[in-house]
Amino acid sequence: MHELRENWLNPPEWTERVPEVVPGYPDRILPKPGHAADLKKRTLTHLYNTRPAWLDNAHKALDQAVAAAYGWTDYTEAMSDAEILGRLLKLNLERA
Repeated sequence: MHELRENWLNPPEWTERVPEVVPGYPDRILPKPGHAADLKKRTLTHLYNTRPAWLDNAHKALDQAVAAAYGWTDYTEAMSDAEILGRLLKLNLERA
């Protein structure tokens, strides 16, 4: 998920990564010539407001993987938030 979003936010063809001089800090991401204005439009807010199909599919796959990790063989996309939160609370109380 992170890699997909990162590639949309900072496309390699529009950006240059410059190592940070302070150890432990991430690289600086600088726009290549002619792409500064394009990059300003690439925000997480914009991405999630437009919600392209690839992002929606990635979230669905992540939801399925998390449900499988919890052992929820009956998970479906139609499951309500209340059902999911109830299961998580039950699991939390069992482990506490």
